[in-house]
Amino acid sequence: MTSGTLYGLGIGPGDPELLTLKAVRILKDAPVIAYPAPASGDSLARAIAQPHLPTGRTEIAIRTPMVASDFPVHEVYDRYAKEIVSHLDVGQDVAVLCEGDPFLYGSFIYIFARLVDSHTVEVVPGVSSLGACAAAAGTPLVSRNQVLTIVPAPLAEDDLEARIKFNDAVAIMKVGRHLEKVRRVLRRLGLEKDAHYVEHATMNEERVLPLARVNGNNTPYFSMILVRKSEGETGK
Repeated sequence: MTSGTLYGLGIGPGDPELLTLKAVRILKDAPVIAYPAPASGDSLARAIAQPHLPTGRTEIAIRTPMVASDFPVHEVYDRYAKEIVSHLDVGQDVAVLCEGDPFLYGSFIYIFARLVDSHTVEVVPGVSSLGACAAAAGTPLVSRNQVLTIVPAPLAEDDLEARIKFNDAVAIMKVGRHLEKVRRVLRRLGLEKDAHYVEHATMNEERVLPLARVNGNNTPYFSMILVRKSEGETGK
């Protein structure tokens, strides 16, 4: 029997209309759909894809803790990888949903690493949060010969500063509870005035503000800060 194909489907940043035609086609054809979900509660990935999901599909909610110390995350992915394999090995394709793009901080990476050497895997790119946040903020990520650096906000404060200091443009992802730490770094570097804050890009809850106007530290995980030094967009 021919083994099924494992698909890593990038489903975009939140707006269901931003799924690619290829992702929608695979969703409609795959007999098994898997998606990340919190330890309890609903899956954001499933909610994004829901308008395109046919009925009668087998669903696997990959429930992982938001705090890694709750239980070993590697054991979680080991267990769900085995469940996915049980479908692949009887010839069923499995589509694993991933917010944004699967290979940009995507949770699919952990399933991919466990199964890529033993099964057929196809990764379908999705609209990333980078592009979505830039579009929402109305600011280009980079232009001409500028260099863009992606920085995860959970880094230590000194590391954040070192990685931001000499770059033309920076996308700071996974802001969440790290907002004030990031703000301190940008203030020291004189960059707060150039920073755009975006949360839940393309979703109904989307919020876009200059960083200087963002109050408090209760920001969602799906938030980003964009900083870019201007470089003559007119080309003159």
